Amino acid sequence: MAQANAQNVTDNNEIFLVDGSGYIFRAYYALPQNLTNPHGVPVGAVLGFVNMMTKLLADMHAPFIAVIFDAARQNFRYDIYPEYKANRDETPEDLKPQFGLIREATKAFGIPALEMEGFEADDLIATYTRMAREQGKTVTIVSSDKDLMQLLTDGVRIFDPMKAKFMGPEDAFEKFGVTPDKVVDVQSLAGDPSDNVPGVPGIGIKTAAQLINEYGSLDELLARAGDIKQPKRREALIENAEKARISRRLVQLDDHAPVPVAFEDMRARDLHSPTLVAFLAEQGFKSVISRLGLKHDAPSSPDSIPAKAGIQTGPSMDSRLRGNATKGDTPISENVYTLINDIKTLQDWADQARAAGMVAVDTETTNLTPAMADLVGISMAITPGQAAYIPVGHKGQVDLLGGGDTTIPQLPLKDVIAVLKPLLEDESVLKIGHNIKYDLQMFAGIGINVTPVDDTMLLSYVLDGTEHGHGMDELSTLMLGHETIKYNDVAGTGKNQVTFDRVDIAKALDYAAEDADVTLRLHRILKPRLAQEKMVSVYEDIERAIVPVIAEMERTGIKVDTTVLKQMSHEFGMKLATLESAIHKLAGHEFNVASPKQLGVVLFDEMGLQGGSKTKTGDWSTAADVLEDLAAQGIEIVEKVLEWRQLAKLKSTYTDALQNDINPKTGRVHTSFSLAGTNTGRLSSSDPNLQNIPIRTDEGRRIREAFIAEDGHVLLSVDYSQVELRLAAALADVKALKQAFIDKVDIHALTASQVFGVPLDQVTPELRRAAKAVNFGIIYGISGWGLAKQLGCEPGEANEFIRKYLTRFREIQDYMEAKKDEARKNGFIKTVYGRKCVINNINAKNGAWRAFAERQAINAPLQGTAADIMKLAMARMPHALKQAGLSARMLLQVHDELVFEVPEAEIEQTAALVKHVMESVAHIDVPLSAEAGWGKNWATAH
Repeated sequence: MAQANAQNVTDNNEIFLVDGSGYIFRAYYALPQNLTNPHGVPVGAVLGFVNMMTKLLADMHAPFIAVIFDAARQNFRYDIYPEYKANRDETPEDLKPQFGLIREATKAFGIPALEMEGFEADDLIATYTRMAREQGKTVTIVSSDKDLMQLLTDGVRIFDPMKAKFMGPEDAFEKFGVTPDKVVDVQSLAGDPSDNVPGVPGIGIKTAAQLINEYGSLDELLARAGDIKQPKRREALIENAEKARISRRLVQLDDHAPVPVAFEDMRARDLHSPTLVAFLAEQGFKSVISRLGLKHDAPSSPDSIPAKAGIQTGPSMDSRLRGNATKGDTPISENVYTLINDIKTLQDWADQARAAGMVAVDTETTNLTPAMADLVGISMAITPGQAAYIPVGHKGQVDLLGGGDTTIPQLPLKDVIAVLKPLLEDESVLKIGHNIKYDLQMFAGIGINVTPVDDTMLLSYVLDGTEHGHGMDELSTLMLGHETIKYNDVAGTGKNQVTFDRVDIAKALDYAAEDADVTLRLHRILKPRLAQEKMVSVYEDIERAIVPVIAEMERTGIKVDTTVLKQMSHEFGMKLATLESAIHKLAGHEFNVASPKQLGVVLFDEMGLQGGSKTKTGDWSTAADVLEDLAAQGIEIVEKVLEWRQLAKLKSTYTDALQNDINPKTGRVHTSFSLAGTNTGRLSSSDPNLQNIPIRTDEGRRIREAFIAEDGHVLLSVDYSQVELRLAAALADVKALKQAFIDKVDIHALTASQVFGVPLDQVTPELRRAAKAVNFGIIYGISGWGLAKQLGCEPGEANEFIRKYLTRFREIQDYMEAKKDEARKNGFIKTVYGRKCVINNINAKNGAWRAFAERQAINAPLQGTAADIMKLAMARMPHALKQAGLSARMLLQVHDELVFEVPEAEIEQTAALVKHVMESVAHIDVPLSAEAGWGKNWATAH
């Protein structure tokens, strides 16, 4: 980026032509697609467009500028080739109403929004480029579209906003292997799948460039195609000559299209115009007004809010887009990034960080799993725009910075550690990262215990919940108006992608340093909001406190016995074969049990089973709910198919896959816990997912036998008992239920007694089971139909159970209605600890959406509070164990359960301590209860 900006020189005659259509789709996919303005119209793409235009205008100081749009999909190219762009997806429905608003936004900037019926935007750009050159003007085309490279020549350059890079004729040669005047010929041969331009089959860009350079032009090549020695190539060119000529007419830009305005009408205007302010205010873009230093004296209107299906449901979007904290910062486009490969410079940076009291840090590695990764480099930023990259593990480097042949020196890792360890372990210096638990593990691997830390991902998560994603790229676009360099830009894509240690240091410098720079800028925006929005406690006591705990859990991993897994895989395979044979026998012939289409034919066409329904494709649905209804009727083949499916999933997902997930370095499985992935604050697990191992079936429980303790140790499992039911009793202030928990009464038997009007000692197992289903169903907002499915009764009977329950426990009904009202009013509910859980579509007109949102509103405060309690317990656990002189290691968190690896001699003391921490961490009206068990494997411990 720094290199690109060095070329940012404009003259007073320069014409800037912006590819508006390209901007629209970049904006649409860059920002959340659920933002609406105060009138309920989607505006995610509009906001992205506004952000990109403000950045462009600030960076380029263009004297003349216009934004060019496609008038419509149909143009003269469809007359030439009706299949032109036939493979393009339909325009997303929520984007269509934004086209007009984006044109309005362009005009509000004082910039012409140009289009011409029957022509593409690229044709207008080509025409204006020709006219400008004829008048002696220079041209900058702002686009990422490779088709415009045919226009590159002296006095014409392209600025690619995706890469923040200016391009000239040499870039066309790098892309197409030919000079710009021959780009069309190469494209004519190679075709373009994205636009359905046919080209010549079997000829790609590289071969096309070779042929055009050899024969001089497309016409000459086609005329002499018979002379080509390679038979396949010769035949392809002869047989597809007309396709090549048609392709040329499709890719050749028409530079004599009618033009809507003259250059004088493109003269840039002052941004501080009432028209622009009015437009931004109308869309609810108050943060943009603030960032541009504009004044808006009109009465304030509601902010844009996140929604699903155009339904307004949430709080102010402006809270996510405040730029005031970065006012006066160096624009990110004017960054200065430093490559550190000498010890004095590194020490200078460390000294500056210590003096500043904070530093943003990031690591570059070879793998997304820390336990499998090697450290490649470290980046750091101290002030916005000033960032550095320290390469330590790049391989096969040449001096791309200086253009020579010598290897770029890298500091020995031991020297880097010697300088950075005192800084990163200094309690007086705050270390800021984005998803910093990853970096904590990488630093721990080289002997550095980083503390204290802040995490911009978690700051965003705490402040905005699930209103938008929390990845650094998305936050950069959303809050800084800056498109970051993407990993694929530096490491390549597909089979050509390399690990980061093979990335050129010159490319790695901007990519890695930008990460630290952006992280620091995001911190300056997000951190002040904690106090402003009263979210300090959620962040400090829960989310920030748990980062080092989770990092250590992931780094530790859990031991898995491959012998057990292999044995189970073999047994499951044998059982699957037996089930498959039985299914074939019942069907009367063999078929692929795994094929939904073939299964549907067998069940509904051949066997004539009733209750089936067809999908949009016309095939029979064999979804789980369809098969479960049939199995409930006692249809044997369906029962066996469901059993086969469950077993096949266990085998493929766990007993087979887990063998490949074992880290050869450690002999353990290292799952990754997502800290910012759920609406309620619950942790989720991936790579592999260890939270979804079934426990209700014998086979599912058996998989836990493969998770074992090291020699001399046991696994300890401590599980909260009925935590959400206890919270429901406490938060709804249900006195009868609260007292039952205090007295340690069987809560399901009590409910059965209260609801069905029988003495407690006469509650039958059937009544208790029904009461249990109601107890748990109520806190999930269950319907009569859903409860009926669980109990195997009629919906009317299930509805009567629910009615009796809510009549007896009126406080629960009042609580449910209060939570729904809270969600309708705010667009979110809060947990006991203040976490915001976003509730989309709570005011939707669609009944199904609204009902689902209402169930969320009921359950989210319970599940969210339970998640907060679990995190509080986890955060306190390491200190409690250390204080007691115990050496247990926490390995897993699965829903309401914690799993530890404990020396056998310490198990009873550790179990008692863990139970005490978990039961005493929260102060609510109902006692929490945790149950402990232990054994050599997870199955026996649970």
